[in-house]
Amino acid sequence: MHLERFAEELYRVNAYSNLTRISEEEFGLRHFLDSVLFHDLIPEASSVLDIGTGPGFPAWPLALVRPDLRVTGLDSSGKMLGFLRSQPLPNLTIVEARAEDWDVREAFDVVTGRALAPLPIQLELSAASCRVGGVVIPMRTESDMETISSLNPERVGLKFERSETRVLPVIDASRVFPIYRKVSPTPKNFPRKWAEIRNKPIG
Repeated sequence: MHLERFAEELYRVNAYSNLTRISEEEFGLRHFLDSVLFHDLIPEASSVLDIGTGPGFPAWPLALVRPDLRVTGLDSSGKMLGFLRSQPLPNLTIVEARAEDWDVREAFDVVTGRALAPLPIQLELSAASCRVGGVVIPMRTESDMETISSLNPERVGLKFERSETRVLPVIDASRVFPIYRKVSPTPKNFPRKWAEIRNKPIG
């Protein structure tokens, strides 16, 4: 019932507000299922931050299927979050801010994000808000495999542990979930200002 209501409202609003380019017919596969493919990698009762959640992906599906989680969806778009606020869940918190300006550090067990930015940029934006001992799990594709294997994120306090791959059924699309353990506090100068992050990504 929650899922049907969410989908109906998403596409009603999308008709005039451009929330998603995924068709209504593909919602269940490309939005909902794609958002929860990696839920088994998230420990029970974790606090989870989704950076760049947009209209709620993966934050809203994760909060729905995992009521044990405390999920926060972060985005800078008031339009996107206006929709998401209309679909409340008891374990979902919504924050409007830019990740590089949000002054919350070492707070979450798991930090994730879908289609946020190139991997080095995503890791810099994600590291500071993850607690030491927690994990950053970006949602990536097979095209990122070379970057995953070559990137050294220790500058922001992260250490690569392993990658997990899941296959989105029907279209047989592979999704890659590299797991980065937070091994030390992120230095106070990270994340940097957006222009510097973009021009000189960590590597």
